Amino acid sequence: MKPVSAWGRLSNDFHDVHVLTDRAHVAAVLAAHQPGLAFGNGRSYGDVCLNPHGHLWHTTGLNKFMAFDDATGRLVCEAGVLLRDIQRLFVPRGWMLPVTPGTQLITVGGAIANDVHGKNHHAAGSFGDHVLGVSLARTTGEVLSLDWTQTPALMSATLGGLGLTGVIVTAELQLRRVGSPWLRTETLPYQGLAEFFELADASEHDWEHTVSWIDCLAGQTARGIFMRANPMSAPQAAAMPSLKAVLAAHQQKTQSQPLRMPFVPPLSLVNGLSLKPFNMAYYELQKLKSGFDVAHYEPFSYPLDNLQDWNRMYGPRGFYQYQSVVPREGGQLAVQAMLDAIAASGEGSFLAVLKTFGNREAKGMLSFPEPGVTLALDFPNRGQRTLQLMDRLDAIVREAKGRLYMAKDARMPRDLFEAGYPRLSEFAAHRDAGISSAMSRRLMGV
Repeated sequence: MKPVSAWGRLSNDFHDVHVLTDRAHVAAVLAAHQPGLAFGNGRSYGDVCLNPHGHLWHTTGLNKFMAFDDATGRLVCEAGVLLRDIQRLFVPRGWMLPVTPGTQLITVGGAIANDVHGKNHHAAGSFGDHVLGVSLARTTGEVLSLDWTQTPALMSATLGGLGLTGVIVTAELQLRRVGSPWLRTETLPYQGLAEFFELADASEHDWEHTVSWIDCLAGQTARGIFMRANPMSAPQAAAMPSLKAVLAAHQQKTQSQPLRMPFVPPLSLVNGLSLKPFNMAYYELQKLKSGFDVAHYEPFSYPLDNLQDWNRMYGPRGFYQYQSVVPREGGQLAVQAMLDAIAASGEGSFLAVLKTFGNREAKGMLSFPEPGVTLALDFPNRGQRTLQLMDRLDAIVREAKGRLYMAKDARMPRDLFEAGYPRLSEFAAHRDAGISSAMSRRLMGV
């Protein structure tokens, strides 16, 4: 099958797809059809979930909730359940996933395999910090029960393991209590990276969610919009009766036909003519919203989910996403060097997100988050000139001793991968020999 968009939509020419619907038969399918790879909802940006000329085991049919303890918040579900379905089912009951990324349209298995992170890493870590155990099908026909006590090494390899240790069939997750679906937010414009880091440091203790948009074309001024938020308790929400009308409008919106980018334009709408005025207008508009506000968790946490097929705006050649993390020591200089390289290249990104990670080590052997600062960028695919820009960014990340996010990668050099993930040799001992992906062949040779 050939991927025809950034979301990994497939045609039957290059992959042999096996739809998994019964967890009792997963191991048998794996044993009979290999080398293969688990494929969830296809929201990774690169080739981590693709296996050209091989088998794909499609997991979205494994979508059952199996058990929930309302006293402790422990949820057992199949790996094909979407994060959105967990949130919408359990938030009204006072429980929520502690960590979610910028989209809730991903599967539980994909969230574990990529150890996704959100806007609250400093407070709650990554998704894997709240995974209590999984059942893992191997291509040998075995189904293993993993947890952090009995099988810590294989559990650590599976978390952030890119689907290469087996197929996650079920997972036990620890949800967190919430009093309402509302967040108390504050929006703060900033000028320069020094002010960004001041805001990020000052927010870590008192704010759970922190993130910023940055104008990557602004050069040394590096202007941006810093957003932070805290969950609202039930009494706080009850004291604001106007929220009922807002919630009703939100529920009506989620039940109506979603907005959609209706077509693929012949050229990218994100280009040299549109990007600078687009960034300027966005900054000024968000600046007008400075101050405190209240937001429902969905539009705050998953803004791009409000527009389906938004990736079409990049035209038929698509886009690359480039996300790095560099250690905090030297992080400001590294980020500034990346912004300078982008400004000098004539390329640019509208979806430029800058945030800090907390001072905690990830549980997964190949997990992306580490203490430092992370910058995520979307670049329209303009061929060689875009690749050359990313080569320059690679050099900055390499010198800063950082790493790139594999869930969003399509072209990372192998040496940067090996330098950025020092537990790679330890991970290799836990790989399933019957599993392979385009990414694993590109970066690991098998």
